[in-house]
Amino acid sequence: MTVMTSLLLTQSTTPIIGQVAWLLGQVMNVIFNVLTNVFGIENIGLCIIIFTIVIYMFMIPLTIRQQKFSKMSAVMNPELQAIQKKYKNKKDQTSMAKQQEEMQVVYDKYGSSPMGGCSQLVIQMPVLFGLYTVIRNIPAYVDGIKNAYMPLINDIMNTSGYQKIMETLGEAKPIQLSAEKYDYTQANTLVDVLYKFQSDTWATLVDKFPNLENIIEDTRISVEHLNSFLGINIAETPMTLFMNSIKTGAVISVILALAIPILSGITQYLSIRHSQTQNPSAAGGDDNAMMNSMNTMNKTMPLISVFFCFTLPAGLGLYWIASAVVRTIQQVIINKYLSGKSLDDMIAKNQEKAAKKREKKGTSASKLNQMAQKSVRNIEEPQKAKLSDSEKESRLREATKKNANAKSGSLASRASLTKRYNENE
Repeated sequence: MTVMTSLLLTQSTTPIIGQVAWLLGQVMNVIFNVLTNVFGIENIGLCIIIFTIVIYMFMIPLTIRQQKFSKMSAVMNPELQAIQKKYKNKKDQTSMAKQQEEMQVVYDKYGSSPMGGCSQLVIQMPVLFGLYTVIRNIPAYVDGIKNAYMPLINDIMNTSGYQKIMETLGEAKPIQLSAEKYDYTQANTLVDVLYKFQSDTWATLVDKFPNLENIIEDTRISVEHLNSFLGINIAETPMTLFMNSIKTGAVISVILALAIPILSGITQYLSIRHSQTQNPSAAGGDDNAMMNSMNTMNKTMPLISVFFCFTLPAGLGLYWIASAVVRTIQQVIINKYLSGKSLDDMIAKNQEKAAKKREKKGTSASKLNQMAQKSVRNIEEPQKAKLSDSEKESRLREATKKNANAKSGSLASRASLTKRYNENE
């Protein structure tokens, strides 16, 4: 049986994403320390918003490249779709090779490639996953948040029989960290447990450790102060906040509980809608199944985010809202910037970059074209098997014998007469 030391405070070890998350975690830690030490503000919600803005600003070069490709796709895609339509029902090897060759000509024309739109996404994905990891596991990366729990953790660990009590609390809802998988003798694991506490869980903790009531209450107040953002406890799920507000009849709290999921869905929808408006090629067409699937996913994603925001801590919903708003603002600014750029100039620069890449690999554009044409000719005109001299002589004797026995007036007979006439000449 493998026992994990902790869930959150053991930072992500996933290849690439783990390293990216560590780097982003350092940025998050710096932001929290600056807010705390310089401005006297200890607030995780504000820290998440500033953190999201900073990271997306670093990603502006990738965003510009992606939107350049989208702008170029609006012109390039109709030509590619026309080629696809031309070879739609042709599945033989020759036709498929011709289709690829014609599509490559279009890509070369615009200095692009079939993977041009995906390359930026491939680079961005580890950053986005790392960003999500940091937001979800804040105590693993922000020392100030972890330190808020440590005085209480130390007192708990000095209490006889604490392990069994904390295992019972940790295995129950809403925490659900199995003692078979997580080591409850480790301080990190206990911070993981407390980080997932909600209002009623703190009361249970007091019942289990009555001698620690004062420090438990101090820690709860400190953590709620850190997690409070516009009246919302971002450590709790909106569903829990909503149900508690219904029980107490707090109308304003009900509205606040619904605010984050609803705002998340709206901002996600507006961001996607604006992206499609600015990039008509994103709307796809009847002949582009991939684009149609992407459009369907884009329409369902806002609804999915609403559902997740209800069931996950409100801090993640705050991050989704902030990221959608930042993306939309970036799109507006970048599209305004690109609107002053000539498409011909962008194409020329792309062609120049593509040519340099090919030259570095040792293959010029003209050589690639010759290789492509030769490849197609090899498909269309397969080489005939070479015959040995003895095989040629044997086939010639057979043909002569057949001509000798040919019926009078037949083509073979006439061919034989012509041959003898030419020989006599």
